[in-house]
Amino acid sequence: MLTGLRGVGKTVLLQQIRSQLRNGGWFEVALEARPDEGGVKVFRDHLARELASMVRRSLRDRATERARAALMSLSAFGVQIAGSGIAVERVQGRADSGHFETDITDLVEDVAAAAEETGVGLAVCIDEMQDAPAEVLASLLATQHRAGQEGWPFVVVGAGLPSLPRALSEARSYTERLFDYRVVGPLTPPDAAAALLEPARRLGGDYTDAALNLILEASSGYPYFLQEYGRAIWNEAVDNPFSASDAELAIERGRTQLDGGFYRSRWDRATKAERQLLIAMTPDGGSASSTSTVAERLSKSPSGIGPARAALINKGLIYAPEHGQIAFTVPGMHDFIQRTHE
Repeated sequence: MLTGLRGVGKTVLLQQIRSQLRNGGWFEVALEARPDEGGVKVFRDHLARELASMVRRSLRDRATERARAALMSLSAFGVQIAGSGIAVERVQGRADSGHFETDITDLVEDVAAAAEETGVGLAVCIDEMQDAPAEVLASLLATQHRAGQEGWPFVVVGAGLPSLPRALSEARSYTERLFDYRVVGPLTPPDAAAALLEPARRLGGDYTDAALNLILEASSGYPYFLQEYGRAIWNEAVDNPFSASDAELAIERGRTQLDGGFYRSRWDRATKAERQLLIAMTPDGGSASSTSTVAERLSKSPSGIGPARAALINKGLIYAPEHGQIAFTVPGMHDFIQRTHE
């Protein structure tokens, strides 16, 4: 489970894990959870389609009994199996109960068994996992737990906001034993410097110490910010190695780009009441805000800001790091709000 704020590279890391799985011959399915996409049915249908496509590609030339069992379970799960090269009959009583947890467990058992015949396993990779419906989370966790008990070659790999571990523990109490949790944060100064220097030097460019330090300070080590400022200085610099004045211009250009896209797209999703709550969080900088303090700044009770708080959490703009606290999911959001709104 990869967790962290926006812009730290969780999705890129998840894609790298997927690439390693594919290169190793694993059966791998990728999904992105969305809070506004119809809940369990949409997730079930998407998962089934992805599994069916993967099984058809992987098992077309392996018409074994386990392959047939996997395809029959997919058929019972509600997927039209075509072009597999394997005769499939729908079998009653397997992955067809209509109860998501029961059906996904049956399906994973059969598909994982087919994968095991080829010496690999089945992986389900889910981005934005905190947005998956509670029933889906509970079912996947129960299936992962069962797989561990029974020795099925099945793993769930997830990426999401810092609220993800809490969402998992609320879905099933034993999740801390199921996963290897990795917090993805800003790069260390040496790694951040390498992210700027290595690609520039490969193409004949370089940084003065002053330019490098200015961009490192402005980015605070966040990968997406390094990417924007690094691109801007490459496009705007008039000196080589890049000078401090080049870096200052790049930071200005990069910040304009971030304001117009990274921040603005999220700010525009908030209603007027939600924006007032976000503005009331800015005096705390990038640190977590006390819910009661934010309510006091708005001359409201904590329960009075409850609807806006819940909506902002649902939109992925804030999260609750601890009970009674809220924090921005987007690094630097407080600075954007202070720069652009009184």
